[in-house]
Amino acid sequence: MERYLDTSLDFITRAEDLVSRMTLEEKIHQTVHTAAAIRRLGIPAYNWWNEGLHGVARAGVATVFPQAIGLAATFDDETLRIVGDITGTEARAKYNANSAHGDRDIYKGLTFWSPNVNIFRDPRWGRGHETYGEDPYLTSRLGVAFIKGIQGNHPKYLKAAACAKHFAVHSGPESLRHEFDALVSPKELRETYLPAFKSCVEEGRVEAVMGAYNRVNGQPCCGSEELLVKILRREWRFDGHVVSDCWAIKDFHEGHRVTVTVPESVALAINSECDLNCGNLYLHLMIACQEGLVTEGTITRAVVRLMTTRMRLGLFDPPEDVPFSAIGYLENDAPAHSAFSEEAARRGLVLLKNDGLLPLKRESLRTIAVIGPNADSRAALQGNYYGTASQYITVLDGIRGAMPEGSRLLYAQGCHLYMDRDSELSQYAGDRLAEAAEAASLADIAVVCVGLDADLEGEEGDTSNAYSSGDKPDLRLPGLQEELLKRALDTGTPVIVVNLSGSAMDLRLADQRAAAVVQAFYPGARGGKAVAGLLFGAYSPCGRLPVTFYQTGEELPDMCDYSMYAGGGRTYRFMSNEPLYPFGYGLSYTAFAYENVTACRAGDEIKVGAQVRNTGARAGREIVQLYIRHADRRWDVPNHALKGVRAVDLRPGEAKCLSFTLDRDALSVFDGNGNAVYDAGAIEIFVGGGQPDARTAVLTGKTAVRVIVE
Repeated sequence: MERYLDTSLDFITRAEDLVSRMTLEEKIHQTVHTAAAIRRLGIPAYNWWNEGLHGVARAGVATVFPQAIGLAATFDDETLRIVGDITGTEARAKYNANSAHGDRDIYKGLTFWSPNVNIFRDPRWGRGHETYGEDPYLTSRLGVAFIKGIQGNHPKYLKAAACAKHFAVHSGPESLRHEFDALVSPKELRETYLPAFKSCVEEGRVEAVMGAYNRVNGQPCCGSEELLVKILRREWRFDGHVVSDCWAIKDFHEGHRVTVTVPESVALAINSECDLNCGNLYLHLMIACQEGLVTEGTITRAVVRLMTTRMRLGLFDPPEDVPFSAIGYLENDAPAHSAFSEEAARRGLVLLKNDGLLPLKRESLRTIAVIGPNADSRAALQGNYYGTASQYITVLDGIRGAMPEGSRLLYAQGCHLYMDRDSELSQYAGDRLAEAAEAASLADIAVVCVGLDADLEGEEGDTSNAYSSGDKPDLRLPGLQEELLKRALDTGTPVIVVNLSGSAMDLRLADQRAAAVVQAFYPGARGGKAVAGLLFGAYSPCGRLPVTFYQTGEELPDMCDYSMYAGGGRTYRFMSNEPLYPFGYGLSYTAFAYENVTACRAGDEIKVGAQVRNTGARAGREIVQLYIRHADRRWDVPNHALKGVRAVDLRPGEAKCLSFTLDRDALSVFDGNGNAVYDAGAIEIFVGGGQPDARTAVLTGKTAVRVIVE
């Protein structure tokens, strides 16, 4: 038996044996995402490109979970682990079925280019809704949980392979990404942009890392010795494979102009230990070898890593030895998976304002108006990188299904999502406004559904947002949506605003005049039912904002400036202006109290204890948040920073005791050279249901409990 087929040997040994039997040309054809079959060695064709940001994407029917930013609003790593686990199961179900039919095309493999753990530093960035928000700690926790879920916990085999992207310092502008050089200090690199990737590698054991399009401090990410060799491979001891973003390597000579020829570009990438090319430029590696730019040994190293991943997936082993080979197609889009998609949506909806109207009193409702371009929109459920759901429940569908018997629902689109008229034949702008105003005036309650969809915020080339290549030009509601909202408010009917967007919007009008405001993000295929459940009180909302909602877009720094300290500060950790709605904020239908908060040093660690009690009249989930602030300001540290989070389900009157450990990493700060320095000085610790900031206190009427450890 050939050694690469000997299942008693470790995967790297087997991969090395397999690759040793390949010719140089055969090796090169394994370094592109459309890896060719090598029939004489029993290697089938394999397409490395698959997507699973919030469920298996672009491959037919699958469970469509809330978009990543909506999952982040759960502030719950266990929710992310389950979503990852279901995604991995459905991935295997589809892979097993497709392979049985000989289908090995794109989006049919087991290597998923998710999660996106970039920091959502600017609300205008179009791809921010693919991320877990603006905070490095929260992003780390959720990214690790998703990776562990999708890859599984089998001692030998991966259920599917995850990929942390886009490494690194990547968050727009989309229009410049193929030529942009993100300039960042060593301190901010380590403080903000690298922690989530470090956790995904060291704790999550992620199988792959994807390089970004841009440069960082002059070096293209997919050819960066600093990022890929010194930090990823040597410092973090990453042993998986690195893949380029798609066609990013041609940017070396076309956009970044750090190389002149294609062979020089592929040489820079593979010599920097980028193993896999999404694209086809690595087919020029033969020329690069002939020109002396690359050695065959370097190519061999890359292919061994790629074959090791395929072996970890069990693709060269007898199916009976690989437990995931038994997952049948009926486990795809299973009823239990759809049910959890709805539960995830419930956990991620954020109640931003409630003057007492919610939950709605069913017995007093006779007529409800449901208005707005996102009321009956499937696109507003999905976000981007989505699969095809077997059933969609829009907000309109959800409210219709929850209406009291004998009541009346009036629906009006109100306006186009972003154009000034819905019909191209309309002579005048605002051709749907009158209908919406009339519906609102006749109703007991008006639910106005505004926001965006992935046509207006997303990846360059994937959106119809031609003026910004996927980024938002500002935070305003597009088209006539604000006028629509004013018309509804002017009727005097109580208005509930449901904003479906993947990013922070200017909701000042809604905050000032609406009776209630709900941030729904892109809540997944069954998100409309979750929204209706919140409105009618089927459950108590518990979501928290994973991003800051700013007062206006005018206060934001230049998008090209990657300094977190720029222009008054980016995100809650550095901003000096007061937000409209803060990071970590969200309301509930019940109330919680914090008792017996203690903190003490134990060597280099701080042990924190707290008891949280449900003091309200109904069951609910509280998102317990722990923030720290360093008393010694000479380190130029953030305002305060999230360092612990826990989701706790409590019945009325029930209390639970929680404990947190702040280790050396949590208590360390970074100096100007990017070195971690353990701060043994005084630390302020805050525990509560939100940030320890003034705006959260005003909105919630509560202040986080503060203790100081000297």
